[in-house]
Amino acid sequence: MPLSEAERVTREFQADRAAGLWLEVAIPENAFSLCAALARRYGPKLGTRTLDTLHVACALELNAERFWTFDERQAKLAKAAGLKS
Repeated sequence: MPLSEAERVTREFQADRAAGLWLEVAIPENAFSLCAALARRYGPKLGTRTLDTLHVACALELNAERFWTFDERQAKLAKAAGLKS
């Protein structure tokens, strides 16, 4: 992505945040423990990376109704952990 495009996307994201379109929450307290558990259970089989696993753990801890991602391994982990796409 060219720098000008990245800057445009950043400005749009900041405007969306200011408009209240994005909800920001702290990482749930238990997310790191759950992340480690998911990594031990699924990491070797699915090849998920730490941040992918933390993303799924946060979704689980925040009781997300759906999990959206373009990352195939992350999607497989989310499904294995019981999240709907």
